[in-house]
Amino acid sequence: MNHKQRKTVPGNGEWAIEACGLVKTFGGNHAVDGVDLNVRTGTIYGVLGPNGAGKTTTIRMLATLLRPNAGTARIFGYDVVKESAIVRQLIGVTGQYASVDESLSAIENLVIFSRLLGLGRKEARQKAEELLEEFGLTEAAKRPLKQFSGGMRRRLDLAASLIAQPPLIFLDEPTTGLDPRTRSQMWDTIRRLVNTGSTVLLTTQYLDEADQLADRIAVIDRGRVVAEGTTDELKASVGTSSLHLRVQNPQDIHGARQIVEQVLKVRSNVSAEAGTITAPMAEADLVTDLLIVLRAEGFQLAEISVQKPTLDEVFLTITGQDVHENVPLEAEKSSVVEEARA
Repeated sequence: MNHKQRKTVPGNGEWAIEACGLVKTFGGNHAVDGVDLNVRTGTIYGVLGPNGAGKTTTIRMLATLLRPNAGTARIFGYDVVKESAIVRQLIGVTGQYASVDESLSAIENLVIFSRLLGLGRKEARQKAEELLEEFGLTEAAKRPLKQFSGGMRRRLDLAASLIAQPPLIFLDEPTTGLDPRTRSQMWDTIRRLVNTGSTVLLTTQYLDEADQLADRIAVIDRGRVVAEGTTDELKASVGTSSLHLRVQNPQDIHGARQIVEQVLKVRSNVSAEAGTITAPMAEADLVTDLLIVLRAEGFQLAEISVQKPTLDEVFLTITGQDVHENVPLEAEKSSVVEEARA
């Protein structure tokens, strides 16, 4: 089943998350400065932002781990402050760093977590073995965790958080440190979780991950939501698609450029280095008309493509920086300190 055709969680209403004006300050620093989020039940919601933007702090407030200084948030209709005990029964949280016990093996970790969640001894063992199989850790089940790679630890951490498969799962950069193949496997697992009834809020710094998985995306920068929508809506917000065309005979470049401008009714640019014509293209249907005219005039093409703006371009346009740009992590560090003191 495609994750766009998933079933919703029964009995929990339309919204899994409703957050309005969330604020969290540490000293004089506004780590989160008025965040609004509405996450529909049965969807994957992506949250993008550079380091220190407030993503993790927002998740900690929604997961009842930090108390907001202002604003409100509800999980399936339950207030995260006033009804925190109920909220905690409805959520699962996987952080950026593994929360497993390194003194135990993988299967021992999962069995203990399962027992703590109320599963019987036999059921806990069975659940642990199923999760190890799903995450490709069966062969390493009895190895000490100190021998695990970073990617293996991330997979085990996610497996532990999915033992009970709660209605709402917070995944805070779940594929950090994973190789491309394991990342792809993790994407399949996330899709399966939502197809079988969960809602997922996913923070990530991998823009292709958000593009592949998320039904809607919020871009957070400096503690605020600066853009929100589907991937197509966000891409459309920064400009139209662009045509890239290269002729086989370099001498034809200027004639082909004139035809492009006439048919598309736009001004185009020519890259002298690659001999490529580029032009904005609001209507992709015009490509057919363009190809007919170029063929009629005897121009032979070496290459043609129509490209939408990428999420990288969206992010750069909206925030003014690359998603991987390393800005101070004071907000996240402060939240860890406050959490430890609580």
